[in-house]
Amino acid sequence: MKKRILKNIIIFNLLLVSNVNFAQTKGETDLTLWNSITLDYELNKKWNLGLEGQFRFKENISVIDAYFTEFSGEYKLSKGFRIGAALRYIRENDNKGNIQGYENHFRFHLEAKYKHKIKDLKIGYRLRYQNKNELGVSYDEGDFVNQNLRFKTSLTYNFKKWSLDPKFAAEIFHRFQEGKDNGFNKYRLTFGTDYKIKNYGEIGVYYRFEKQLNVDFPDTTNIIGLKYTYSFK
Repeated sequence: MKKRILKNIIIFNLLLVSNVNFAQTKGETDLTLWNSITLDYELNKKWNLGLEGQFRFKENISVIDAYFTEFSGEYKLSKGFRIGAALRYIRENDNKGNIQGYENHFRFHLEAKYKHKIKDLKIGYRLRYQNKNELGVSYDEGDFVNQNLRFKTSLTYNFKKWSLDPKFAAEIFHRFQEGKDNGFNKYRLTFGTDYKIKNYGEIGVYYRFEKQLNVDFPDTTNIIGLKYTYSFK
């Protein structure tokens, strides 16, 4: 039974990205770098609070893409099942077009997460609603709210006597935004690992592949991620 469940999860992740248009692969390709620091505070057995700062580079890690601060909260409903929300203030570098410069954006999301184990394999699912818009620009000036539904499946295998357990995640985005072609618009595949340093937190590294969907010439982004997390009660 457990082998059948694991097989179905693997098949689902393959189907998650199966509607990529392989016939036409021309599009922009970029290498980016995402750096983040997170403080995670366990308020009690039910509530967790988080504060994250992130700095991103684009155009082959040569130009600042964006930096943001995010405050999040998470509530444990039952074993393995949590709900959460977050607020994010973003400074985004727009260096294309006639009007360039840093833009102010605000984003919030609501999500539900569920985790369970099959022997040494940890499996997680996340459904997130995301809402983002530019501050200081009105609807009449063309600021349409960018909304997405995101579904993510993650796998972590626990090797005995090994501190660098491998992690894999697949995520797909469904956009619904006025003035845009809506539907499934991109997916992400992530491979990484974390390493705990006793009394000093946790560091992590990952590689993330992102590609657009349902466009003639999909853009591809290769993301290198570095993160540090410190948890306390």
